[in-house]
Amino acid sequence: MTNRYVVTETLPDGSDGRVLAFAESKRFSLKEEMTFYTDESRQQVLFTIRERKLLDIGDGYHVLDETGGFLGSFEEKFLASLLRSTWVLNQPGSPAAVGRERNRFVAVLRRAWDWLPLDSVPFLWPYHFDFETGGKTVMKVDRKFGLLDHYTVDMAAPDLDLRLAIAQAVALDTFQDR
Repeated sequence: MTNRYVVTETLPDGSDGRVLAFAESKRFSLKEEMTFYTDESRQQVLFTIRERKLLDIGDGYHVLDETGGFLGSFEEKFLASLLRSTWVLNQPGSPAAVGRERNRFVAVLRRAWDWLPLDSVPFLWPYHFDFETGGKTVMKVDRKFGLLDHYTVDMAAPDLDLRLAIAQAVALDTFQDR
């Protein structure tokens, strides 16, 4: 009943490098909050994702640093997401980045799959998100094919806070279908 996230850097050979962040979240929490640590020992907080309001569809999440300082926010655009998931990532001092599922066909297929009586069969087809500001790529999130969830995040904007990018990438897995 717990989602576990281990975020690692990717080495030039494609293998996992050092741990950048670690988190566990309980499923079915009344108010969403997830704390990320620097490693699995949970000794040092890296950042926290906190739902802005209790059970308010599309209201979004704040990302706070280890002292509670505001790093940024993100939210799913409810109406736009009916056919193709759409998120907005905000970092203070930077224009908002809009992220959409890259493949419209996969987006529609994923929604149709949710309506089928296949509760015990997960949708395994990989999906990808591109976050852009003014037509320029800020970040890409690619889900790899397989039984276990594995994502690659490519940060194209040098000024994007790594903690905010990690928070958004994990949210694509955790909060998207709620």
